[in-house]
Amino acid sequence: MKKYSLHTKEKILLMGSNIWNFADGMLGPLLAVFTERIGGDILEITWAWAIYLFATGLMVIVVGKISDRYSKEKLMVAGYALTAIFTFSYIFVQNPIHLFLVQAGLGIALALCNPTWMALYDKYSDKDNDGYIWGLADGQTKMVTAIAIIIGGTIVHYFSFATLFIVMGIIQVLATIYQAQILREEQR
Repeated sequence: MKKYSLHTKEKILLMGSNIWNFADGMLGPLLAVFTERIGGDILEITWAWAIYLFATGLMVIVVGKISDRYSKEKLMVAGYALTAIFTFSYIFVQNPIHLFLVQAGLGIALALCNPTWMALYDKYSDKDNDGYIWGLADGQTKMVTAIAIIIGGTIVHYFSFATLFIVMGIIQVLATIYQAQILREEQR
């Protein structure tokens, strides 16, 4: 069996994604508890999640089309940066309407990241090992998120949601900086 070595850009994409997914995964199911703490109920959490998914779904289509004409790397890094900004914005959420706005912003930011990340990851991957490389991406995401949920719950339990959002935002800034390496690699 041939040993597979990841392309430099593929490594950047995979590691940056893992860092970002760690931060994102820290909130996970705690979003429902947070929504309740700001005065929301089951309907508000339902609306918040629906707004996030709809904004993401709509904008993924738009960004997918735009990314065929512009730098996928720059769009992806911009999306990563926006996710950090909107994650920090959770700190200022005081009611369900604020939450809806943050969720919509996160949906738009994620739409900048996802189709571009997938296109780039596919572009730099060995097509003879596509099952393996996509298995790495999906499997690592799930394992990182599992660990992150435990850490996120521990942070909220011992500290606060504000602390969690600060930690998440900082980690997402680090993920953005890490992913931005692909811009330097792009110029080579």
